[in-house]
Amino acid sequence: MKLFAGISFLAGLVLSATYKDSPGSRDVDVTTKLRTHSISAPYVDQELNNRWWDFGGSTIIDANNHIRLTQDKQSERGWIWSRLPITVSSYQVEFEFKVGGRNNHMYGDGFAMWLTQGRNKEGEVFGSVNNFYGLGVFFDTYANSRHSYPFPRISAMLGDGRTLYDTSTDGQDQSLDGCSLKFRKAEVTPKARFSYLKSKYIKLEVQTKKWGEWEECFMVEDVQLPLHPYLGFSSITGEIADNHDIISVDTNEIAERGVNHRAQEKMRNTKKAKSKTFFKTIVNFITYSFVLALFAVIAKIAHSVWKQKQAKRF
Repeated sequence: MKLFAGISFLAGLVLSATYKDSPGSRDVDVTTKLRTHSISAPYVDQELNNRWWDFGGSTIIDANNHIRLTQDKQSERGWIWSRLPITVSSYQVEFEFKVGGRNNHMYGDGFAMWLTQGRNKEGEVFGSVNNFYGLGVFFDTYANSRHSYPFPRISAMLGDGRTLYDTSTDGQDQSLDGCSLKFRKAEVTPKARFSYLKSKYIKLEVQTKKWGEWEECFMVEDVQLPLHPYLGFSSITGEIADNHDIISVDTNEIAERGVNHRAQEKMRNTKKAKSKTFFKTIVNFITYSFVLALFAVIAKIAHSVWKQKQAKRF
């Protein structure tokens, strides 16, 4: 028993060390909520608009339940896009979604989350245009060709504006990474959490079995996303169909854990204060110089007038 305990202890140390050295073990701190890139019920105002998001295509807003990108009908395309780009350098997008329909055997095609340089137009890649510049994360429920892995499948592609996503092979050759996960008709309403730490990594975690139980789908290091991307979601159905719903989106600015954010903020505020002080000093100097010059001119004029009066007296 002692030998077993010792072996277990050593194994634990090895696993612990491995976990600490693993890129996937990096944690982040959520710093600021980005309300401009978050959305939840009732989704629209009294005029059926949203200040920060646009909707289009087949999208239907159910104010109490979801944003339905496509219904369980053939040949639909729907999308939502943020009106503004994300301006922070590192961020996390957590969204709740639901995929399902009447058919338990033939269904599709899936939906995508986008972080692209511009707001994409409608197209054949999960309802959005091909040749995109930025990141697409695809929640694919229908295999267009044979693969060594099962479907549903989640994968990511970094588009350069030229390379095409090959729908006939489900983007296999263009994929950065991915995982097979049963997110369609999951045990709980699924959630996905995408994290981007600038110039370091992208990571996707998914919750499908229990609330608060996250599975890492993929993590890719040394990825550079476009500066100030737009956030969007889109979906498509063809001959087969499904309901594709976005229930909520929660976007936050993040920073790598261990960094003293308060100290950084204090430093930024100090720099701003110094800049304001310097600017104020310059303005004050110019103002005082102008006032002194004005007084000097007035004094000179007054002295000239006085001399003229003195000359007339004599």
